[in-house]
Amino acid sequence: MKTIFAALPGLMKFIILTLLATLFPAFLAAAEKEHAASDKPETAYQAAPSPIEAAKQVITPGAPPITAEEFEHAKTIFFQRCAGCHGVLRKGATGKPLTPDITQQRGTDYLKVFINFGSPAGMPNWGTSGDLTPEEVDLMARYIQHDPPLPPEWGMKEMKETWKVHVPVDKRPTKKMNSLNLDNLFSVTLRDSGQIALIDGDTKQIVNIVKTGYAVHISRLSVSGRYLYVIGRDARINLIDLWMEKPDNVAEIKAGLEARSVETSKYEGYEDKYAIAGTYWPPQYVIMSGDTLEPLKIVSTRGMTVDTQEYHPEPRVAAIVASHQHPEFIVNVKETGKVLMVNYEDIGNLQVTTIDAARFLHDGGWDSTKRYFMTAANQSNKIVVVDSKEKKLTALVDVHEIPHPGRGANFIDPEFGPVWATSAIGNQHVTVIGTDPVNHPEQAWKAVRVLDGQGGGSLFIKTHPNSSNLWVDTPLNPDPKISQSIAVFDINQLDKGLEVLPIAEWADLGDGPKRVVQPEYNKAGDEVWFSVWNGKDQKSAIVILDDKTRKVKQVIKDERLVTPTGKFNVYNTQHDIY
Repeated sequence: MKTIFAALPGLMKFIILTLLATLFPAFLAAAEKEHAASDKPETAYQAAPSPIEAAKQVITPGAPPITAEEFEHAKTIFFQRCAGCHGVLRKGATGKPLTPDITQQRGTDYLKVFINFGSPAGMPNWGTSGDLTPEEVDLMARYIQHDPPLPPEWGMKEMKETWKVHVPVDKRPTKKMNSLNLDNLFSVTLRDSGQIALIDGDTKQIVNIVKTGYAVHISRLSVSGRYLYVIGRDARINLIDLWMEKPDNVAEIKAGLEARSVETSKYEGYEDKYAIAGTYWPPQYVIMSGDTLEPLKIVSTRGMTVDTQEYHPEPRVAAIVASHQHPEFIVNVKETGKVLMVNYEDIGNLQVTTIDAARFLHDGGWDSTKRYFMTAANQSNKIVVVDSKEKKLTALVDVHEIPHPGRGANFIDPEFGPVWATSAIGNQHVTVIGTDPVNHPEQAWKAVRVLDGQGGGSLFIKTHPNSSNLWVDTPLNPDPKISQSIAVFDINQLDKGLEVLPIAEWADLGDGPKRVVQPEYNKAGDEVWFSVWNGKDQKSAIVILDDKTRKVKQVIKDERLVTPTGKFNVYNTQHDIY
């Protein structure tokens, strides 16, 4: 029976498990007991303390019992694993709303199935992957039936109390003091250790392990290529000077309680002058000095939604990019569906152009000309196209469920010319959109192809101008065979379909969930790097393939590589190459 069940498609498994757990609650308890016995090494990852610890406990009528100690533990788990998709106030965005009026109707047993097994639409399998123990699955099913605790605000006073300049500007090098090929340096997120690894792309050696915030979301480079900015989910920003003999922190600040985005000014005359960070909580952005992170201007994003024109208390700042056309930052406000073009010429008299787009804005990047900003409105199932030169909405392109492009992938389609592609959390589709209104006007801002990938749960899609490969990950898919492998398409033969490569198997790490996440190229575009993201107490690795042969070139294994996820090549990130 177990063999037959294992052979069933993921969706059919999910439906059967949901029905069984709803009709026979004892079934789930037995399944959890078996999981606990068989997956001892894969229990919950350890992580940093929750930065929303000041939020007060809320006990809600009609919700199942929960102790004060359990509430605090659940609050930490929710911030670390759930808030990014569902929101601090649980009103939903990438993930579904989880407010008590919904969750109490579903009930504890029903919720435990979703948390434990995940879904093909992109909900991670927190229980069966080993991220959460059976007891924690039960706890979270009870916790989300209570009202969400409201975290405190975070303003200029709080920011300045956390602002530290470790090395003043006048004490820093006046020229590069190391022999590193900085163009081919990689900044690698070590998610659960609160660090990044700086890895030499030429020698594949770790240059330094730098202490940062928890679960660094992105790394960004200043225009000069000297300064590296990283931001953790706990909203801690670290400024790293790559000119130092051993690159390390020179300044830091905590911009809020939860965050995802940081960027630097790129327009001519403003190189390295400003940095900007957008926070999930409080919902706001802050403009800072580019070389010290001194906070200069905070702007709230609370306001009305673009569709129903209703007030939203938690419109979080998702992606931020720096315009190449004007001295502006382009800021995605997730829940209200607005794209803000923030002009930094005079931050004392800030001018902001607001473009009504679609909810819920998330990740995005430039087309190949760096004029058009392509960004996902993931729960609206659209790609928003903004003309950064004319400062207006160009198009809303319909795509399949929950697009999640990262920064997307630019390439030349053999039939349709310049295109940009996105994968999706919610299904297996890869949507290819025409981006050339001059030479291919009939295809511009339309979905010209839809490719079939491995399945839902994709977070990143990647290619390079010097490559003919298009790589698509699926780390959130509940099927281990899919989450532990990578799909690759030949750009010149897209109709041929995909090839699946067993990246985690090639890493040879032993036990653990081993999700394969985020392809990233070296500067030359002849190597592609993959993180094999294992549990904190298991071995993780970076697998490097020869992009032309698709064969393993090297596997980087080091005990310091704790839960590696995002990787950012300095040159490609500095020049918006993707």
